[in-house]
Amino acid sequence: MRPPVFSDEKGVSLIELLLSLAIMLTVFTAFLPALSTANFSLNVVRERVTAENLARTQLECIQHHPYINHATPISYTNVCTITNATLPAYYTDLSISYWYSQTASTQPFTSTASLDSGMQWITVTIYHNGEPAFTIANYKANRDD
Repeated sequence: MRPPVFSDEKGVSLIELLLSLAIMLTVFTAFLPALSTANFSLNVVRERVTAENLARTQLECIQHHPYINHATPISYTNVCTITNATLPAYYTDLSISYWYSQTASTQPFTSTASLDSGMQWITVTIYHNGEPAFTIANYKANRDD
């Protein structure tokens, strides 16, 4: 038995094929910049998370280390493991600054270690290509007194 022949069946014409191909290329071209932007954003987020983790690790190390009376910035960096030598290649510097609170004032201020009142304001900043990428700060108190 022969299959029935449908007289109204037609194949795809060349114009239809080219038109559908042009539509697909236009859609693909529209999504290509979105993929590039997503990749760039992912790299930026990865760098920021790395900077935040480095800063938090350094601050946590300082927080868990015993209080150093009349500390200088090098005092805590000598006892903690996060140093410039262990930074990823794209981070250029890590700095720590200390502010000592004054008993007559409620605002911390930059000072010398001679005014140490038992509370230090510690700021850890991670730099990426010379610009601050992440900064975190917290107090450290002398609990032995």
